[in-house]
Amino acid sequence: MSLGLALLINKQRRGNIFLKVAFFSPVVMSLVVISVLWLYLLNPTDGLVNSMLQAVGINAQPFLTSPNQAIYAIILVSVWQGAGYQMLIFLAGLQNIPGDVYEAARIDGAGKWKSFLHVTIPLLRPTTTLIVFTTLIAAFKLIIQPMIMTQGGPLNSTMTPIYYIYQTGFTDRLVGYSSAMTVVFGLLIVIVTFVQRRFAKEDL
Repeated sequence: MSLGLALLINKQRRGNIFLKVAFFSPVVMSLVVISVLWLYLLNPTDGLVNSMLQAVGINAQPFLTSPNQAIYAIILVSVWQGAGYQMLIFLAGLQNIPGDVYEAARIDGAGKWKSFLHVTIPLLRPTTTLIVFTTLIAAFKLIIQPMIMTQGGPLNSTMTPIYYIYQTGFTDRLVGYSSAMTVVFGLLIVIVTFVQRRFAKEDL
């Protein structure tokens, strides 16, 4: 999604500044505010999303109250909030690709789609590696959205690791257990970071 947005605003056209601000604005908003906003939008009875679905003949959906749909709603909110930041990184990567590379591809008979597959994607590999691993680490730390929107429910379907550690330590008062989980969780983040650094060195 973020790559698509970056491709959309990469070319010089009128309205690009507005699009950049619109796509990036969720990044600078508080996660608490965003969670509360989407909590109302996804309300199963009178939320705006269900009203729009019913307007086109689709039945109202339970969203955050369904064990099968709640985690996907959390993913939707997280993607909407973070895509603007990743878009800017992709945009910087796109603008660092030399124009003569695309010119050489056109001379060799490559169209836009082949240029994207064989020029843009390979030259964006370092940028993509950075975004994938930073997003993965951010996903490990996801806590605000489930805390505000679902409290880990329904039926623990949105209980993320860091939120489980928080509840174990501060709600259940099992400080030792939560501390042990925190150490393991920290080691997992360190492993992911080292893997990311190795991939980054291979791309240089």
